[in-house]
Amino acid sequence: MKRIITLAALSAIFFIGATAKNDTQNSIVMEKLNLTAEWDKTFPQSDKVEHRKVTFPNRYGITLAADMYIPKNMHGPLPAIAVSGPFGAVKEQAAGLYAQELAENGFITLAFDPSFTGESSGQPRYMTSPDINTEDFSAAVDYLVTNPMVNPEAVGILGICGWGGIAINAAASDPRIKATVASTMYDMSRVSSNGYFDADDNADARNAQRRQLAAQRTEDFRTGTPALAGGVPETLPADAPKFLRDYHDYYKTSRGYHPRSLNSNGGRNVTSVIPWINFPLMSRAGEIENAVMIVHGEKAHSFYFGSDAYKKLTVTPGKENNKVFVVVPGASHTDLYDQKDKIPFDAIETFFREYLK
Repeated sequence: MKRIITLAALSAIFFIGATAKNDTQNSIVMEKLNLTAEWDKTFPQSDKVEHRKVTFPNRYGITLAADMYIPKNMHGPLPAIAVSGPFGAVKEQAAGLYAQELAENGFITLAFDPSFTGESSGQPRYMTSPDINTEDFSAAVDYLVTNPMVNPEAVGILGICGWGGIAINAAASDPRIKATVASTMYDMSRVSSNGYFDADDNADARNAQRRQLAAQRTEDFRTGTPALAGGVPETLPADAPKFLRDYHDYYKTSRGYHPRSLNSNGGRNVTSVIPWINFPLMSRAGEIENAVMIVHGEKAHSFYFGSDAYKKLTVTPGKENNKVFVVVPGASHTDLYDQKDKIPFDAIETFFREYLK
């Protein structure tokens, strides 16, 4: 007589066995991080908010470092927003600017460094992961919904550049996120697998890329030191496209340079792109029930990412206005990093005020 064991029963057997053996090890212990005490942001400190450094773990045991901005003279519990991005930046750059600005308008905000980046932990350094980076947003939500100063039913997220796409993926998996803003967003899966403007959207190009990355993995293992892809170049070629010139103007000048920023310096590990090629970042965007706003500059080279992401969103019955696409006239991609006269903070604040209450 054949014995049939269901998948659920098999999972239970393995789970019970693993628990019995490793229950004393199954806990998350935060690392003690060496956080910078002085103000080292690329923007001036506001006298309207209190600033403090905090840490919290993600589900993979990586300890994340964050700047928390708390409105002065306001009584909680308050709505809260976790902020990260751009892709390859640190919390002292655009994310902190957005966080401080929103805190001035009554939100508790948390600008955090992603795993493997900035003041956060994670080895090897300068790595990225669609799964772990999405988890970083939910870990920030963990911290906020359990904070006594925060209204746990009024927590949102804001992602800039590549972290805009990650924010949408986080919103699709975590219903605790009541409102999401993706500003000047990239779809990192799409650009990694298809190239800019989908110019390399074919199997031959992807397979050639995979062979190069596989060879780099071998070399990294042999040397024990992952090769860096390089950030924004120090000197631009004469034929550099405008968007690369815009990146240079932000990351390589006093406007946005930061010594811990990957884009300002050596860039991410070459092999960090590997999982993005196969990862369907926007595949569940249409299942997001909570509110989403996508903000993009009219002149941004990345406009197509935001436009196409918006088309994937589904309006929730009875909430016909909870999916919004805001186009900023004349704005480029990097204008929405730090140009306060172009970033539509009034619209962003109004959106969060509507859906975080």
